[in-house]
Amino acid sequence: MTFRQQIYDLVRQIPPGRVATYGLIAFLCGSPRGGRIVGAAMAQCPYEDVPCHRVVNRRGEMAPGNAFGAPGRQRQLLEKEGIVFRPDGRVELSIFGWGGPE
Repeated sequence: MTFRQQIYDLVRQIPPGRVATYGLIAFLCGSPRGGRIVGAAMAQCPYEDVPCHRVVNRRGEMAPGNAFGAPGRQRQLLEKEGIVFRPDGRVELSIFGWGGPE
């Protein structure tokens, strides 16, 4: 299985209403310094069943620009799942963060 396939398989496990960071996904896939690779995999994901919108940066910030087809689209998708944003636009990882498979 390729590293990207490991990433996609893990991201599929993030439940609705939770987010994970690029770094956590990389760490859980065996590459603790591979956060940028995870970001690239999310940006280039060919699979509709991978909830890429549930992956944020280590500060709880959304992907930049039109990453999901339109500005603000990632936030809209997360809000539909019940995630509440802080006034500064970040996700509170201590509340909505996913720690990995149980």
